[in-house]
Amino acid sequence: MNNDSQRFNLKALFKVNIIFFFIIAFIGLLLVRLFYVQVIKYSFYHQSALNNQLEQSKIPATRGLIEAHEAGQLIPIVLNQQFFTIYADPTLIKNIDKTSSDLSGVLNMPKSTLKSLLETHNTRYVVVAKKVSQDQANKILGFRYPGLGSLGQDYRVYPQGDLASQLLGFVDNSGHGNYGIEQVLNNQLSGKTGYLKAITDVNGVPLAASKNNIDIPPQNGKNVVLTLDLAMQKQLQDILANAAKSEKSPLISAVIMDSNTGAIKAMANYPSYNPAHYNQVKDPNLFNNATVANPIEPGSTMKVFTAAAALNHGNVNQNTTYNDPSQWIIDGFKITNIEEDGGAGKKSIEDILNLSLNTGATWLLMQMGGGKVDLKARQVWNDYMTNHFRFGKATDIEQGYESGGIVPNPDIANQSDDQQNLAYANTSFGQGVTVTPLQMASALSSVINGGTRYEPYLVDGFADSQGNVNYNKPKVIASNVVSSNTSNSMISLLETVVKKHEEAGFKYLAFPSGYNIGGKTGTAQVPKPDGGYYDNKFNGTYLGFVGGNKPQYSVAIFVTTPTVPGYAGSYGAQPIFGNIAHMLINQSYVTPIGQ
Repeated sequence: MNNDSQRFNLKALFKVNIIFFFIIAFIGLLLVRLFYVQVIKYSFYHQSALNNQLEQSKIPATRGLIEAHEAGQLIPIVLNQQFFTIYADPTLIKNIDKTSSDLSGVLNMPKSTLKSLLETHNTRYVVVAKKVSQDQANKILGFRYPGLGSLGQDYRVYPQGDLASQLLGFVDNSGHGNYGIEQVLNNQLSGKTGYLKAITDVNGVPLAASKNNIDIPPQNGKNVVLTLDLAMQKQLQDILANAAKSEKSPLISAVIMDSNTGAIKAMANYPSYNPAHYNQVKDPNLFNNATVANPIEPGSTMKVFTAAAALNHGNVNQNTTYNDPSQWIIDGFKITNIEEDGGAGKKSIEDILNLSLNTGATWLLMQMGGGKVDLKARQVWNDYMTNHFRFGKATDIEQGYESGGIVPNPDIANQSDDQQNLAYANTSFGQGVTVTPLQMASALSSVINGGTRYEPYLVDGFADSQGNVNYNKPKVIASNVVSSNTSNSMISLLETVVKKHEEAGFKYLAFPSGYNIGGKTGTAQVPKPDGGYYDNKFNGTYLGFVGGNKPQYSVAIFVTTPTVPGYAGSYGAQPIFGNIAHMLINQSYVTPIGQ
């Protein structure tokens, strides 16, 4: 072998070795990469692969029902019903004319409207109709037209129409509760959404046998049971509707509360609305529950609490008399009475309430101080208003947009320094202070039930899927609001007021024997937006109770600017109370004396 041949073979061998080396190196790198991918990064790539194959769907929870009491049973007043949205992919519709014609026959919509929707350009999703029934959806899907589909969704249904609508609220198209119970208890009612995660093939078809399928069931919303008595609620609404028509009042609100628990048995406003058609309401004020959201100056119904405070403070008793001058000069301003006051002379606590004496309420305020309206009197009266009767504070009832009203500061009183006493004299007879019907009914309950303040409540409890109800217990938030002696005195005084008014000609206050009914009227001037009061606009209020051996129901009524021949309280609000009291007695809601 010559040298040239030997050199050639060595070069060839070298090249083979180089190639072999690169092959071995490549295989080595490949093995390292495989080890890295299959061992070190196994979890990462495995999860990535699952994610590519994983299909996730939301499973909506069913919203909880709302129930209330009727004749010893629980009756649903808010239900769910499934309706369907019909949608179309215009790019897949083959015969628009025939499809529009067939849809028109099922949906009762104009063919031209449907044709216009199906001819929509630059989209693959068009909503054809909403809130379509199951039967209609089945007929449409039965056509088997490419490009048409349906999507089910639960909607709220209100079988009782506008019954208790403003305390219930409504659920919007996004499924969120607005106003009332629906808003305050939205989390409890809505439940929690479930999820379905399934491994799919390349076509998106779930592989049922895959161990990686995950099914998280939805947690349906809780069923809520309200304290309402539906028959009482219906009759209250009818009473308010009739009164609004005869008195031409733009707004009437009333609440009936169990005096001994704080449970709301009926609560209504007129006008109202049907929550099933909330989107047709033009005045958003209709959504508000005015019994908790609209505080006004209550007028002489406040004298109930002025008297209770003075009696409880110990400066006067039920039989105390005094010389009423028929007017007081406070901070340079004259406080007088209505013409039926009988003029100056000897008066009693009963007279202050029965004749509705502004001068008498001012005199009671004086007795809380040093015999005159001064800082001490203002501070004592403020303590009773805010801490005993809890005016100026929200009750925390299960309602949205509750107002606490306004009680003036005893040291400032929202007036110039030389009018503080006048401002507080005005509050003693219900001007310059604002409250809601709910606050008044709740405060009255604490005065007439022996002095216990219960937190007002609408939610009686929550029911499980089997219908078992976990009932709430009444919540005591204060004791000794007034003494038992004060309570008994106020019951007697208010009963006398009703009897005196019946004797004076208000025949609707004549009740059968075996029942005790007490109450007080109120007429308040309507304040002007820029200060001062209208001379010809008045609101009427009434605060009363109905019972047998003891007060059983507390009732508060507010009537806005009624058109009546006399005082707004006596001729606007008082007849409504008479009708409510008769209803409670006639329908056997009240336990007679001795039973």
